[in-house]
Amino acid sequence: MLVLLPLLLLLAVASTPAPAAGDGGAGALPVINPISCLCNSTSARRTYQPDSAFAANLASLSRELPRNASASGFSAGAFGAGPGTAYGLALCRGDFTGGRCASCLEAGFRYAEQNCLSSSDVTVYYDQCQLRFSDQDFLAGGGNAPESAATNMNNVSDGNAAAFDALVTRLVGAVSDAASKASRRYATGRAGFPPQKMNIYALAQCTPDLTPPQCRGCLAGLIREMPTWFPGRIGGRILGVRCNIRYEDTVFMATSGDMVTLTPLVNSSKGSSTTLWVVATVVPVTLLLACFLACFLWIRKRRRRVTSMPGTVSVPTMSMEMEQVLKLWRIEESDSEFSLYDFDQIADATDNFSDDHKLGQGGFGPVYKGELPGGLEIAIKRLSSCSVQGLMEFKTEIQLIAKLQHTNLVRLLGCCVQAEEKMLIYEYMHNKSLDFFIFDAEKGKILTWERRFRIIDGVAQGLLYLHKHSRLRVIHRDLKASNILLDRDMSPKISDFGMARIFCSNVTEANTTRVVGTHGYIAPEYASEGLFSIKSDVFSFGVLLLEIITGKRTAGFYQYGKFFNLTGYAYQLWQDGRWNEVLDPALGGDVPVPEVMKSLQVALLCVQDSADDRPNMSEVVAMLGSEGITMPEPQQPAYYNVRISSLAVSSDSFGESSCRISNITLTDHEEGR
Repeated sequence: MLVLLPLLLLLAVASTPAPAAGDGGAGALPVINPISCLCNSTSARRTYQPDSAFAANLASLSRELPRNASASGFSAGAFGAGPGTAYGLALCRGDFTGGRCASCLEAGFRYAEQNCLSSSDVTVYYDQCQLRFSDQDFLAGGGNAPESAATNMNNVSDGNAAAFDALVTRLVGAVSDAASKASRRYATGRAGFPPQKMNIYALAQCTPDLTPPQCRGCLAGLIREMPTWFPGRIGGRILGVRCNIRYEDTVFMATSGDMVTLTPLVNSSKGSSTTLWVVATVVPVTLLLACFLACFLWIRKRRRRVTSMPGTVSVPTMSMEMEQVLKLWRIEESDSEFSLYDFDQIADATDNFSDDHKLGQGGFGPVYKGELPGGLEIAIKRLSSCSVQGLMEFKTEIQLIAKLQHTNLVRLLGCCVQAEEKMLIYEYMHNKSLDFFIFDAEKGKILTWERRFRIIDGVAQGLLYLHKHSRLRVIHRDLKASNILLDRDMSPKISDFGMARIFCSNVTEANTTRVVGTHGYIAPEYASEGLFSIKSDVFSFGVLLLEIITGKRTAGFYQYGKFFNLTGYAYQLWQDGRWNEVLDPALGGDVPVPEVMKSLQVALLCVQDSADDRPNMSEVVAMLGSEGITMPEPQQPAYYNVRISSLAVSSDSFGESSCRISNITLTDHEEGR
């Protein structure tokens, strides 16, 4: 049997025709979610009313631009006159035309309408198309803003990085020259990179209404940005309204005879004939058989003993619970970019789970940093073998991940299930979590108000997606600063969905006898009655917002003025007109006062004692993004009456006391991680 299987494999390979050049490069991928959606294409967000002239003109624009672009792949224009004019531009990738182009652009307008909440200046970038609309004329100037960059997380080897980057720059430059001279302002190219036995494919495109010098100048600006974004990366793209560039180590677009070929391709003759294909396989058949036998024996031996948590060895058995998890994974995996990793892959990536790679310890178990062979950095949560709660959370995260895709949610790459080993594999966040910065006097200075407000807006957008725009209504139940991760650009990602609950779209609340979460973030109706809803997450968001503004922890183990919690103290200062005293000193004195006041007022509205009084996340996002909007006055927050005697501390003190609460408890509470 061992000999027969490789021979059958050999027969299958020999009978398969060699791949034709360009196969799979047509790029006819389904339009699912945008690469980037910028709901505020300018620094100041502007909104429109549903019954305004701009709304009517935008509706006409969203119908006509896709229709017009289906012919040539490009359309730009304006609808209306005067202040309500809607300006728009739509562009499809050069190999993505006709009905597919129109469908992609229509999806972009729908996405903007559903996710940008009446913003009057929006840019949406998909893989195959892009669009921008605005209430201001951005067409005349020919500017490329707003731009968006995305990178392939895999690297070339360090020794080849400089040569690879130089070749990529030359290739993108040559393709840009060709694009600027082409009537459609679109060109593609390729080059071989022998040191790593790989080929590089590139694309450059401008809107056809640019002149050749304008197009080349626009692309040159993007090329100058490449060293900042893509050092040593095997792929990347910079998208702009007027021009864009992209390169990858695989074919991602339709190939054609007029492609720029900068250097000979590596293994470019491998598909020249079926005879060569067979010969190239038959020659090493003996080695193949020997390797197959050796691998079989090695795997069989390895399965007898699998290393579990440090210091223990377990026999590989598969519990009924884990069979259920794997069954669930197989269902979810079919619809998502989700991988099942081998234990040895993760052990190698973490140097056998060494302490040098350990990032921390949670209720779930230890968390490690690792690096896969391609250079992809990952974070690994390793379930403690005795954690029943961890198993439930493990199953919850796998069930959710295939259904949640948003720029402000952390991405789960896959899992590892082998014997008693259960691990979750995430994208690695280089700037750790939000609490690492806001609760530290020195590191807090890195988070300027502009960065903090961007984090606030990102978390709000992520929660809005969970509550309203995802395929299922999801209540997170453990939103807190340590569960907000920050990427290289300090953009926020909501993480840790182990305690989340999934609702059908028509269900708004539920009861539980098992209250989970973290002290200080739990809504009062949840703590006392076990009643949770989307308003529970809104309460947690309000607490988090107060922490971002003040730089202080809200959990009830610190003393703020007369209060044992930050919500009561902030509300009292707001009532007294002394709101500025609550600001984090790390912000300094130069802050946009109206925006800070608005954020503080939104936070206090979110932490009101009655769930009915709290806004939903749609209203929160609208309030944060609007200028001059009239907001209601906050009512008394939860836990407002939990305070200390005026004899214990001065009313104007904001220092952290070592005093510990001993007479206030939450029952049936399970600590968050």
